[in-house]
Amino acid sequence: MEKEENQNNTSVNQDQEKIKETEKSQRGSEEGNNQETDQTLKEEIKEPSPEEKIAELEDKVARTYAEMENQRRRFEKEKEDAFEYGGYSFAKEALNLIDNLDRSKHVLESDDKLKETEALKKTLEHLDIIKKDLVSIFEKNNIKPIDCLNKKLDPNLHQAMMEIEDDTKEPGTIIQEIQRGFTIKERLLRPSLVGVSKKTPKNQDKNKEKQENSENK
Repeated sequence: MEKEENQNNTSVNQDQEKIKETEKSQRGSEEGNNQETDQTLKEEIKEPSPEEKIAELEDKVARTYAEMENQRRRFEKEKEDAFEYGGYSFAKEALNLIDNLDRSKHVLESDDKLKETEALKKTLEHLDIIKKDLVSIFEKNNIKPIDCLNKKLDPNLHQAMMEIEDDTKEPGTIIQEIQRGFTIKERLLRPSLVGVSKKTPKNQDKNKEKQENSENK
């Protein structure tokens, strides 16, 4: 009995030792794998060389300098615009003076009691002098009237308020100036309000017939 028990104990001890050796070998394998993984990560997260760091810094400096240059140019442009067009709003409001002078002149000329009187003649002369002085002051400050009569309608300078039948002019030609437009340097201060020509209905029908006949041929 004692021999059998000793044999059994020996067998159990041997099995336990085998299990321990197996576990030990597994741990060794896992440590080896971990070491390999760590080595791979270190290779992947390789620290940049001094040359690469210098190149990266130079790129950042170049980008910063370019951004500063852009900001400087924008500031210079805004400063130039403020200097050149700082009186834009004032100039636009001042045009009402010329409009009021023209209206006053028209009212006086339409008054039957004043027609052909010496008082009206002198008053109109004074109004013309004031208007010429105003226009002269505007021109010295690069505010100039737009010449539009007998010219083609330009949406950048003119605003059509009406169409007037006129077969002597090309359609879209300005034949009436309702309100004078002005520019300040290269910028539009206000557009000219105008009336443009159009063909009479009869001539429009004739043009259509000519066009249809030419197409049929």
